[in-house]
Amino acid sequence: MFRAVARIMRTPDLRRKIGFTLGIIALFRLGSFIPAPFVDYQNVQACLAGNQGTSGLYELVNLFSGGALLQLSVFALGIMPYITSSIIVQLLRVVIPHFDTLYKEGQSGQAKLTQYTRYLTIALGVLQSTTLITVARSGALFGSSGIAECSQLITNDAWYAVMLMVVTMTAGTGLIMWMGELITERGIGNGMSLLIFTSIAARFPTALWSIAQSRSFEIFLLVIAVGLIIMALVVFVEQSQRRIPVQYAKRMVGRRTYGGNNTYIPIKVNMAGVVPVIFASSLLYLPALVAQFNQPADGTAPPAWVSWVQANLTSGDNPLYMVLYFALIVGFTYFYVAITFNPEEVADNMKKYGGFIPGIRAGRPTAEYLDYVLTRVTLPGALYLGIIALIPLIALATVGANQNFPFGGASILIIVGVGLETVKQIDSQLQQRHYEGLLR
Repeated sequence: MFRAVARIMRTPDLRRKIGFTLGIIALFRLGSFIPAPFVDYQNVQACLAGNQGTSGLYELVNLFSGGALLQLSVFALGIMPYITSSIIVQLLRVVIPHFDTLYKEGQSGQAKLTQYTRYLTIALGVLQSTTLITVARSGALFGSSGIAECSQLITNDAWYAVMLMVVTMTAGTGLIMWMGELITERGIGNGMSLLIFTSIAARFPTALWSIAQSRSFEIFLLVIAVGLIIMALVVFVEQSQRRIPVQYAKRMVGRRTYGGNNTYIPIKVNMAGVVPVIFASSLLYLPALVAQFNQPADGTAPPAWVSWVQANLTSGDNPLYMVLYFALIVGFTYFYVAITFNPEEVADNMKKYGGFIPGIRAGRPTAEYLDYVLTRVTLPGALYLGIIALIPLIALATVGANQNFPFGGASILIIVGVGLETVKQIDSQLQQRHYEGLLR
């Protein structure tokens, strides 16, 4: 391992790329601690010190921003607007034929889709920053913490101050998007994924330290041991795939022979990645959001349905919440895989270039076979995603660990997935230059 690191340091091009990536990551983390204009930094820190956990409505955004959301920093929104806009543009391919046509045009069409994603990211940045500032002004950002400073986070309520804060946070989102594209172009790995990785990894020490302080040393060691086991299992499942063999018939074009080679179609056990977890979390936040806006202003008892939602759909350790969360993840996994992998399109492309699956006729029988395999491979993947997402909730219910439990949910999926992909890219670049990779 040390020899591999030494080879990286002796390779100027690779050393320059890794150094550039680390520099951008350092700037990204620095921006997470710079408060936005008209934010009372001392009051924010007092609320953070007295707050034991993130409110469910903002947990996911705070996770992907590396804690910058509750800091009300210039990077408070993090990479979440870009993730949301990317998912929306991808889903719109099913609804809008023009988007699907652009996707199939190749590099030029996908460049236009990327531009649409950027515009939508800025629009979502304006919307989300406005919502965040409104919640911060109302004193509900930290929930019912009972701390007086939490209702005095903004020092100036004038319209120009609010507009300046919205512009600053939206510009921070645009700057993060630009940083991610710079890493992809001039650094190592996928820029957006690495920024998300950095945001989540930055919260690991804080989460572990809070567990060590609030629980016994034995519980802390148990959490570390369980975390290592979970990480090993996640690596195993993320690398698992069903390989469908494909053969290409030989064909003569002029005097040249094309085809005749064998390959395979890799169908991963977890083809949906972390998107179903994001979908399920966002959908479960809606009832709590509606209930929050239906609280009586005069302090009287809320309606019965609001009390029921607050009792059953806002706390992660509630059994009904867990069941609904698991069921939504399984359903969204099938939904997202059906959108991103089209068996008929794959079968048509194989038929166009003379490819076939041994024992399966080309055309419609191939599409039906691919759909058959995909449906059965997706089932263990959906169950796996549901179980991984429930780990923080189970930890909260059993040992009383913080709901932002580091070894589970979206955090562990992103950490392992991005880590594996980045190591593979470094390994491939080392093999190109030294004929020996990073890992043996």
